[in-house]
Amino acid sequence: MSQELSYSQAVARLDEILARLEKGEVDIDELSKLVEEAAGLLALCRKKLENAEIQVKRIQEKLEAEVPPEEEVPF
Repeated sequence: MSQELSYSQAVARLDEILARLEKGEVDIDELSKLVEEAAGLLALCRKKLENAEIQVKRIQEKLEAEVPPEEEVPF
């Protein structure tokens, strides 16, 4: 069983794939495999970003619930 890549690892691998494609280092037999791998990496990155956004919103809501709004100070 392989361990899931971190966001940084997935982005680094995407960069590697892109560099190889841009340099023309990929033959036609390998192209479809790399495109499939890149699609999976993109899906993984999106999932991680969505999860991070959800976590940040939860933390923000928790903090807002714990800290009463500041009272307005009359001038």
